[in-house]
Amino acid sequence: MNYLDWKNKGKLISVFGNDVFVIDKGHLKKTLVILHGYPTSSYDYYKTLPELSKHYRVIIHDHLGFGFSDKPVDYSYSLIEQADVALQLWKQLKLTNITLLAHDYGTSVATEILARHNKQQINLQIEKLILCNGSMHIELSKLRMIQKLLRNKITRKWIAKLTNYPLYRKNLRNVYFDKSKATNGELQEMWFMLEYNHGRKVIHFLSNYINERYTFWHRWIGALKETTIPTKIIWAKNDPVAVAVIAELLTLEIPNNKLFWIDNCGHFPMLEKPDEWLNLVLK
Repeated sequence: MNYLDWKNKGKLISVFGNDVFVIDKGHLKKTLVILHGYPTSSYDYYKTLPELSKHYRVIIHDHLGFGFSDKPVDYSYSLIEQADVALQLWKQLKLTNITLLAHDYGTSVATEILARHNKQQINLQIEKLILCNGSMHIELSKLRMIQKLLRNKITRKWIAKLTNYPLYRKNLRNVYFDKSKATNGELQEMWFMLEYNHGRKVIHFLSNYINERYTFWHRWIGALKETTIPTKIIWAKNDPVAVAVIAELLTLEIPNNKLFWIDNCGHFPMLEKPDEWLNLVLK
């Protein structure tokens, strides 16, 4: 799908003074909200949105700094603030009862939301939680070299300036199990969305989420240990970054959970094996 066709499916909603790109599809009573990963956007779900919207009202937004949302240079891009934006957006959309699905970067935004939910700080009923391939246990994650360089305060600005499409394509393709599934056309569309609205100027700010996963480890892992929300863990088994041992540890920590594996699949199961991923989400 062309990135402009994807843009036409959504709209911009002002949240705390910044424009957030939102897709709101489906008219059913049950609502599924999705928190996407890094360094991509809501576009990760272009293959699965048509089927998901037959079962839910699906709401997915681009985090600030990603996709078609605003990319201000004078912004912290803290996962805490990304959670603030998500919660305010859902409040503006008058959501009161949701199923929350999160992948990669989005899983840390989700755990911040869980921490507030556990303390009854938010007026939102979360019926179910679905977690997919996220490095919540950052100490077990196998970070790529470019992630390490972008995380480093000295090198990250220069790496962001030097980032180009061939480098992006190589790094994204390397987290797929079946490299042929990461087509040039699809990766090109993702790159367009990263560059959209001067996105390369904020790449090095976005990567600070890795440091935050260490800083707020006890808060966010603690939130998973405390939650009573029924949780489904859907994990691509051959993810070279959010490795399988993370999912296995989560099953020991989250009180009410069920783990489902997707074999022979890398970091983006909704793109690499969309039908299998969909079946597990809707199961």
